[in-house]
Formats: sequence, structure tokens, C-alpha cells
Amino acid sequence: MTSWVGRTAAEIAAAVREKQATPREVVAEHLAGIERLDGRVGAFRVVRTEAALAEADEVAARPDLAELPLAGVPVAVKDNLAVRGESLRVGSAATPDTPAGEDHVTVARLRAAGAVVVGLTNVPELCVFGTTEGVHGTARNPWDTSRTAGGSSGGSAAAVAAGLVPLALGNDGMGSLRIPAANCGLVTIKPGTGVVPAGIGDGDWFGMSENGPLATTVEDARLMLSVLAGRESAAPETPDTYRIAVSLRSPIAGVTISKPYASAAREAAALLMKAGHQVRRADPPYPMSLGVTALTHWTAGTSVDAQGLDTGLLTRRTRVHAAVGRRFVGRARTGGDRERLRTRLEPFFAEYDVLLTPALARRSPRSVPWHERGWLRNVLANTNYSPLTPPWNLTGWPAMAVPFGTLPSGAPTAVQLVGRPGSEAALLALAEQVERLRPWRRTAPLD
Repeated sequence: MTSWVGRTAAEIAAAVREKQATPREVVAEHLAGIERLDGRVGAFRVVRTEAALAEADEVAARPDLAELPLAGVPVAVKDNLAVRGESLRVGSAATPDTPAGEDHVTVARLRAAGAVVVGLTNVPELCVFGTTEGVHGTARNPWDTSRTAGGSSGGSAAAVAAGLVPLALGNDGMGSLRIPAANCGLVTIKPGTGVVPAGIGDGDWFGMSENGPLATTVEDARLMLSVLAGRESAAPETPDTYRIAVSLRSPIAGVTISKPYASAAREAAALLMKAGHQVRRADPPYPMSLGVTALTHWTAGTSVDAQGLDTGLLTRRTRVHAAVGRRFVGRARTGGDRERLRTRLEPFFAEYDVLLTPALARRSPRSVPWHERGWLRNVLANTNYSPLTPPWNLTGWPAMAVPFGTLPSGAPTAVQLVGRPGSEAALLALAEQVERLRPWRRTAPLD
């Protein structure tokens, strides 16, 4: 019997389209893996066992099965996007436990493409922080379960890295796709503004939040992105000779980059230079005020999301975060700070096609009850390990996390690729070249 666990989404979909496998057997095998392994990982808040099997049978009966790009592919969905018939808890006790009447548009697009939603994944409360734990569960890094998977798409990343699903849907408002992807050895892309429908919470954190894929290969990330964007998957590009700037500087003043992550960026730069690209050391002109701008937008977004909820049911760190942000909501809504940042950085991206940086500053924090700890301690822990992602939410430009190298523990490290608006295909092509020249192990050795 062929095992479908550990296969890529592209492989599974091709097998289902060609009648080499049925959606039910693919989904059933992944559900069995979830039952066996998720107790150690904590990826899922809800596993839709019976519903997923019934929906797999519906996919098998579709007359367009042979054309479906994600035919029979099991997917996980971050628990801040509506899945019809399931409650939307967003990691909180303050949210209502009532079933959603309709799918979020991105979930609907995945289902229309033949994917089967097997469950909803754990997130930190209101998707605020870069660690995933709370009243509904704790998501750990499958490569090192003593460490957090990251956040806020931590459960989604853990599910893919553990081989529980080949693809997961997440989103990114300050790094919430790239942080857990970097921790867990996955490929992700935060698309630029307008590429994929957002509709995350009340206002998408002033337009900073984007939905995107979590995958183990660039091919799968490209495939899922095309479905989310509502277009046919384009053939992989042959990378042009790109002008690549390599920066090891933290955008947030006072934060240093640890040796493993700096080494990953240097080695990736050397690899790309050898491949024929023009690679130079150059730091973007980050303003000294960037840390303040990031904090004001981060807290203000939470303040908007917390409106209408019983604050007595929120954890203390979330209450404080929302309270701090209340005074900044008006300023964040004007968009002036973000426009000034774009104006400052545009000349740099006229000189360079792609920016290469470490994806993180250091390994993820230990998997402990961060939701029971104070606000300032959480903010400092988040900032000290993930200072490199927020600028690209503020600008609205595309950015990727790509596995590259390992920590002394054997857990993955990663680099970040950033491009100007509309450069998603170029970033994916460059990431695919990295993947071909320096392949990574796709899933953690849990079994």
C-alpha cells in the first residue's frame, strides 16, 4: 500500500486526479497521523474527522476531479479564518463558540480547488504574539518540542512540519507566517497587498495582514498561492540574474542577530553569488523610529480586534496590549507612517531586486505558558527573536521565509527574501533555486 503521508501536495493531487489514490484514503491516512502524533505537537484545536472524510467523498464524486489543482489534498486552516460549521475562537476564551455560517473566501477557494479541511490550528490569543499557547492549546516545534513553534500561525506551521498535512493556511500581520515557518523549516510567502484576499479580523490590522501558504517545498507554496490568489498556477520561472542586497542588520535598534542566523544568510548569499547573481552587502535605510512604528501598529491592531469582547476573559498580556494600542488607532488608520517608510525604502529597492536577510535573530523561545506571563516580558521575547519581519508588513511588500541551515540542536534555520510590489514570482523562483542547490529535510523526524 502506498503511503501518502509525507508526500507533497503536488504529488497527492496528481495521484488523485489520475485515480491512483482516492481522496478518502489520503485524508484517512493523514487523520490517523494526527491522532497518533498531535498530542506531542499541539497543532490542532479542532480535528474534523467525520466531516473531513465526508468532504473527501464529495471531492471524489466531483465531475471536474481531473482538473482540480488540489484534488484530495488535506489542509489545515488557522483558527482566525472562518470554516463553515466550525467555531472561530482565535485562541481566546472571549470569542463566541458558535459555528461559522460560511467559509472565509480563502477557505472557499481551497475547497473549490479540491482540498479537504481536516482541522483548525492553534493560535495565540487574537493572533498577537510570536509564540503559540493559550486556553485552547500549545503548538510546539516538531523539530524540538521544548521550543515554541512560533506564532501566530504556529499551529499551522507545526502541522505541516510534523507531516500531519502537506499544506496549511495561515496569515501574517507582523511576521506570523514567516516566524513559525522559519522555526519549523517550512517555505512560506507573505504576498504583497492585494494579491490574496485578506479579510482577517476587523480591518486586517490596517492592511498589514495577508493570508498565505505554509508548505514543505517551493512548488507546493507556489501552487497554494495560485489557488488563494484565484489564478492558474504559473510555470516556474528560470531565475534572472538578480541584484541581491544582503543585510545582517536588525531593523529594530538594539537587537542583535545570533551567529547561526547570520551564518545562514552569509552562506545563502555565497550560494546565490556562485549561481551567478550580483550579491552585495547593503543595509536598507531603516529609520531609528521603526521600532516605535511597529509597536504602535501592532498594539493598535489588537485594540481594534479586542473591541466588543469581554476583556475580563482575555489574558492579561492581551488586555495590556490592546490598552496600549487604543491611543494609536487613529494614527495607524491614517497610514502616514507606513507611507513614509515606503518612500524611504523605495530607492533601495530601485537599486536592488531582492533583499536577503536572516529570517530570525535567534531560535524560538522555550515552549512555556507565555500567555500567563506579563506583557512586557512577551513583547521583549518577541522583539528579540523576530525583529526582521515587521518592516514588510508596514510597507505591504512581499516577503518569504526559506529554510537554510541548522541550529546546533538540529532544528532548522532560515533566511528571508524580500522584494518590491509584484515580485512574488521572482521571489519564488529565487527560493526554488536555493532549494535545488541546498535541499532541506522537509518534515521533522517525529516517528
